[in-house]
Formats: sequence, structure tokens, C-alpha cells
Amino acid sequence: MDKGNTSVNGFEQAREAYLRGDYKEALNLWRAGAEAGDASSQAWLGSLHANGEGVPVDDVAALSWYLKAAEQGNHMAQANVGAFYFMGRGTERDVAAALRWLTAAADGRDQNALFNLGVIYSKGEGVDADLEKAAGFYRQAAELGHYPSQSRLGYIYYHGKGVEKDRTQAYLWLSLAAQHGIGTALNELESVVKEMSAEEKGKGAALFEQWRARTKSNENQVALYPMPG
Repeated sequence: MDKGNTSVNGFEQAREAYLRGDYKEALNLWRAGAEAGDASSQAWLGSLHANGEGVPVDDVAALSWYLKAAEQGNHMAQANVGAFYFMGRGTERDVAAALRWLTAAADGRDQNALFNLGVIYSKGEGVDADLEKAAGFYRQAAELGHYPSQSRLGYIYYHGKGVEKDRTQAYLWLSLAAQHGIGTALNELESVVKEMSAEEKGKGAALFEQWRARTKSNENQVALYPMPG
């Protein structure tokens, strides 16, 4: 029997069970995969413990499984480990460790890790505040389709925080976020549009059409605990 295919099939069965709300079945299947060393199963098992789905909330168990997956290079798990260390969930708060794991995840283009690094550097929590660096992280996540990052990026382009003020760019990113129901983006967008010239609106609309086709959804991310921004 092909153990690799068996692992993949078990993971997919667990995911199907999870999506239909059968957390107990998902728990059993992901636990089997996790104990066999499958990083994706370990990451999702950590998520179940973190969210109390199929089991009581247990931050220590969640972090333990996230760590196992993170050490195997699972970027979503690395992002979760970073968030847990930053907030002191299941462990003592450790900003240095949080940054190491978030950076590893960001290097793997994990959207949530990029967003959280943007939050950390914009607020200067545990690091020197660096709005330009924060804007760079938000931009990377926004280009990957992370809706909150698109909203934040639009905001900072509108207000010129860490980037040169640019209403066209603000319109682009706020529009992308607003189409996915980010209320703060919609409210900010109304203010931007009132100040835009006809030329800026034309450029913004053209950019929106380009980026709408290029950005991707982040619906399949393992549940992450973002720092409040």
C-alpha cells in the first residue's frame, strides 16, 4: 500500500468532515495523520485544539501540534506559532521567538504572517516602529489576496503612512478589500473617491480590474490568531 496516498486520502477525508461540521470525525482522522508525522494534519489538529472544535480549547496542545508542523516547514503552522508566542497563548510571551516564526512563515509567503508582521512593525510592539517596513509586509500580503492587508494598504496609501500618499493606489487596495465585505475599507473608500480627480478614478478603476483577476482568496488558511491592529 502507498503510505503517501493513504496519508493524503486521510487528510482529505478529514477536511471534508471538517467542512460539513463533523469535528469529531475530523479530529480522529487528523490525529491519526498527525501522529504518523504528517505536517498538514498536525497543523489542522492544532487548529482544532486552538478553536475548541471537537475538543475543549487547549492552547498548550494547540501550540504543541503547531510546533511539530512548523518544524517540518509548514508555513501556516509557523504563522500560528508566531502568533501564539506573541500573545503568550500556551506559553510565556516571547516576542523574539514570535518574530522568528513569523518571519519564517512570511518567507514562505504566508499571508497571515505577513499581515501580523505589518501590525507589529506599524505599532512598534517589541520592535522599533517602522512604518515603511510595515507597509512592505502589508503590500506583500495584499498582492497575495489577503483582504485585511488590502484594506490596511489602502489606508496607508491614503494617509501616506510609510509610503508616499497616492489616492489611486488607495482606491485600488480599498476597492479590492471592500468587495470582500471589509467594512472599514468601504468607509475609507468613500472618502478617497470624493477627493479623486476623473483621471485618478480612471487609473484606479483600470488597476482594480487588473488586480481583481490576479489576487487570490485566503479561505484555505489554517485558523490564525492575528494581533489586534
